[in-house]
Amino acid sequence: MRKCVLLFALAAMVLCFSASVIAQAQRDYISIVGSSTVYPFATVVAEQFGQKTDFPTPTIESTGSGGGLKLFCAGVGVEHPDITNASRRIKKSELETCIENGVEEVVEIKIGYDGIVIANDINAPVLTLTRQELFLALAAEVPNPDGSETLVANPYTKWSEINPELPDVAIEVLGPPPTSGTRDAFLELVMEKGAKTYEFIKAMEKADFKAVAHTIREDGAYIDAGENDNLIVQKLQANPAALGIFGFSFLDQNADVIHGSLVEGVEPTFDNIASGDYPVSRPLFFYVKKAHVGVIPGIAEYLAEFTAEATWGNDGYLADKGMIPMPDEERAAFAAAGADLSIISLDDL
Repeated sequence: MRKCVLLFALAAMVLCFSASVIAQAQRDYISIVGSSTVYPFATVVAEQFGQKTDFPTPTIESTGSGGGLKLFCAGVGVEHPDITNASRRIKKSELETCIENGVEEVVEIKIGYDGIVIANDINAPVLTLTRQELFLALAAEVPNPDGSETLVANPYTKWSEINPELPDVAIEVLGPPPTSGTRDAFLELVMEKGAKTYEFIKAMEKADFKAVAHTIREDGAYIDAGENDNLIVQKLQANPAALGIFGFSFLDQNADVIHGSLVEGVEPTFDNIASGDYPVSRPLFFYVKKAHVGVIPGIAEYLAEFTAEATWGNDGYLADKGMIPMPDEERAAFAAAGADLSIISLDDL
């Protein structure tokens, strides 16, 4: 009899434990990770979604584009995020990792455009910089100042050493970490373009060229400021001699305390980015795990809110937050992709 009671008690404990695990495994809210640049836009959409629907407001974690895609591609199931934001397009190698881990169907939604700005404190002078000057300021190795076609460890400590018309202050740039899509875009749009102004670097083999253009100096001139762009803004206020690298929306939202440098003579404004005149601009995305749609409540409805004209259109509330809307045809195409849950393939990348 005692044995039966013990067995019954044990069975009850197992049943309770199993029920607890199942309960913990259920998730009734959307989990979003990824880009710090897309974060403020996604947060506004999530808040609107939570107010307009009966679904819980999604949770959003700013992990950086690369970090978000790593989490997103780790697997299918409630322990993995449903959506990841990115300030660059997913790489072929990342989609391959997704597929290897069972995340075989990924929906790509481009949401708009953003500029990468080089900003400083509003009380400091507005700088006019070229991509060559930025390359010379931040690359680990640069062309020898003696004019020979050789590379040397970056000798520049002040902006005025690069161009006497620039301030006679130490080079100090606060920027994104390697996991950031903003960092990836900055390397491509600024550092590569700056490196290509030197013919002998431009003529290098692809791997050698990237090693030069993508290797940032580590002697203190460039400071990895993490994924918190708001923190960069605060540090710029504390140090007027420093520059910060982040998305246009953070400049737009903090225009009372910081201003953006001109790049190649073009000011980072909404209109200049939208027209393509500002040379440092890039598209923004988010990616959806199709296997989670219909399992995690509200994902389809969240996509509908994000791709509504009142959200991402020319007069939408995201434009008020500094996001540059896509042309009408692009918005229509990606709204349809969201509604149809169209998946991307390796051949698309």
